[in-house]
This record gives sequence, structure tokens and C-alpha cells, in this order.
Amino acid sequence: MKKFALANLITILILSVAFPVNAQITTKSTVDDSLFITYDFEKLNQTVFEEAFTKFKPETIPEAIVKNLEKKNQTLVRYGFGAQPLEFDNDTKTIRTSFFLGGSDIISFTVNKTTLKRTYQVKTEWRKFQVNLTSSFPLDFAQHLAKPVAEWQKINYTDTQGIVHSAYYYENRQTGMLVMFFYIILPASASRIQVQGDTIFYDMPPYLEDQLLDSPFLILGVLAAALVIILIYRKAH
Repeated sequence: MKKFALANLITILILSVAFPVNAQITTKSTVDDSLFITYDFEKLNQTVFEEAFTKFKPETIPEAIVKNLEKKNQTLVRYGFGAQPLEFDNDTKTIRTSFFLGGSDIISFTVNKTTLKRTYQVKTEWRKFQVNLTSSFPLDFAQHLAKPVAEWQKINYTDTQGIVHSAYYYENRQTGMLVMFFYIILPASASRIQVQGDTIFYDMPPYLEDQLLDSPFLILGVLAAALVIILIYRKAH
């Protein structure tokens, strides 16, 4: 009995190092012409938080995503950073990392020649990767987020400005002492939303540049500008 109790104690201690007790990860992917992604690692224990403070870098997660996609021959991917790509909150033991993710292997669109609406295609397989937050905190998002987006919950998400968006939401509480929440937030004006497996499709209203390109006034404007240039050139000579 004592040996059994000791074995249980050792198991609990190992888990407490690998997965900080009550820790949670909240991911929000906001869709536009690229994705803006934030990862909030919350309620970390002191050891993990301190190691991450010295070793975790802004490029840690986006580079892991890009390398994982390259293994699948998806090379048309790029990433970039905003003003605050990495933040540490010592009081709550929270780490926030954020970045932009784009490229045609992530998001692409076609324009309907009749309605000028854009139909977007957003691939979400990028979320399935492995990374080490620290040497004692490995994360297997490929396993924990394996459920297809088509099976996620579709919700209404209200942003900080009070605007309502269609979104897909998933939570995984089956990861021992770690809880994961994941949001994919679509543009507020998205319509005809569909999901096939891990790919989201939706329509957007016509963009101004698409309307201009389709307008006969643009051609007339170009011709008028060309005529003015010719007249000016002749007068100068």
C-alpha cells in the first residue's frame, strides 16, 4: 500500500511540473485578410513562468507553425508582429504572445465577377503543431486540437467595441491539469458561412478596389489622364 501511495505521489509531482496546476491556454484567431492570433498562457506556476521569461521568444510559436506546415509542403505562409508581440504579467503568471499569420496557404479568396463579392477560404490546420513553452512545459496542439473545426461550436462573439461576429469555439478539458480554449473569429460582415473539415468558407461584401476595377469609369479616367499627358507633352514641345 505504501509503495502504491508513493507511486501516486511521484506521478502527481511529475504532472505538476509538466502541466502547471489549473493552467489554461486561450487562443483567439481573428480573421481578416490575414489572421491575428493571440495565445494567453494563464495561471502558470512560478518555475515555468520564470523559465519562459528568459527563454520564450516572440517567434517561438509562429516559427513552429511555419516549420510544421513546410513538412506538409505548405510553404506559402508568412508571419509578422504587432506593437507588443510578447507580454508577461508577473501578478497573474500569464504570458501573452501575438502575431499575424498570412499567405495563400492560410487564407485566400476569389471574386465573383457578377456580384463582386469575395469568397474567402480559411485553412485552420496551422493550429496543429508541437512546441515547448519551456523545457518542462511541452505542448502538443496537434493532439489537443485534433477535432475538426466543422465539429466545433458555432457562436456569436462580441468584441471589445460591442460588434458581434460569427465564431467557432472549442474547449478541451481532457488534458490533465491543463485546459484549452480556442476561438476562430470571422469578420462581422461575413455571410454564407460554411465549414468543410478544417476549412472555413464565407462571403464578404464587394471591396471598393474590386468595384473600381470593374467600373467603366476607371477606364474612362485612365484614358482621360492619358489624353491630358499627351496634350501637356505636345505643348511642351
